[in-house]
Amino acid sequence: MKNQHFLKLLDLTSQQIEDLLSLAADLKAKKKAGIPHKLCQGKNIVLLFEKDSTRTRCAFEVAAMDLGMGCTYLGPSGSQMGKKESIADTARVLGRMYDGIEYRGYGQEIVEEIAKYAGVPVWNGLTNEFHPTQILADFLTIQEHFGGLKGRKLVYCGDARYNMGNSLMVGCAKMGMHYVACAPEKYFPDRQLIATCQEIAKETGAKLEFITDPNKAVKNADVIYTDVWLSMGEPGEVWYERIRELSDYRVTMDMLKKAGPQCRFMHCLPAFHDVGTVIGQQIYDSFGIECMEVTDEVFECDQSIVFDEAENRMHTIKAVMAATL
Repeated sequence: MKNQHFLKLLDLTSQQIEDLLSLAADLKAKKKAGIPHKLCQGKNIVLLFEKDSTRTRCAFEVAAMDLGMGCTYLGPSGSQMGKKESIADTARVLGRMYDGIEYRGYGQEIVEEIAKYAGVPVWNGLTNEFHPTQILADFLTIQEHFGGLKGRKLVYCGDARYNMGNSLMVGCAKMGMHYVACAPEKYFPDRQLIATCQEIAKETGAKLEFITDPNKAVKNADVIYTDVWLSMGEPGEVWYERIRELSDYRVTMDMLKKAGPQCRFMHCLPAFHDVGTVIGQQIYDSFGIECMEVTDEVFECDQSIVFDEAENRMHTIKAVMAATL
């Protein structure tokens, strides 16, 4: 994968995904054992963020330091891209100074254009349509808890139309898993993407389902996964509509029990599971509910592996950078 971009999982083979997960597991073991692994000594990368993030920024920065690289962070106001300078020009400037570029922001077409002009590997830290580094972390976590991916049933509850629902569906199709989108029909993924994933599933043995009844969807699930109901960049006025239409898809202990004792809860974070944040308090003040997509009881229970998942962002991102550089 040297000099390849990492823009979406559709671009990778199942074997490449498997290899990245193996490399991530190896690098994680080395870090835990205190074994240096400065595989990219002397290189430099830049993080180009149009949307803020805790996990993505920290994962890339720590991974870069572990690999022996210098790292520059450009936040939402840190560059002129799209304002005084075009995406193509920005990419060509950064590509002359850095060995790799991470982009986190809006449309997938932006990271694709950066990759077209950069001349160095470009990594997608999140776009509206895809979030591939998160899926690698999710899959490493599932492997650690279940011993493998093939045949494992992952149920995604909530709004499955955007980056997380899309990327989990693609990843499950690639790795021969059983993916269930559990949502009202209007929140199912794009039909064309579903068709693409169904073709992939024919080759890998994956199973894809789209179910509106949560009780039916979660039966025998190995993983119940959810994300916030309001995607980055959407107006706050949408909250009422989402609460009205998605409340039946909130992950509760009753839902977890219906899945079975083997089931684990996953969330890419941040999660609105209590009123301990400014937005959480605003939601309570406006709508009288103490949680959104998941209850605090589920979030804090023994079946929740969200912090294993969060840590693995760093290990899998490290693998992506090491493999492509």
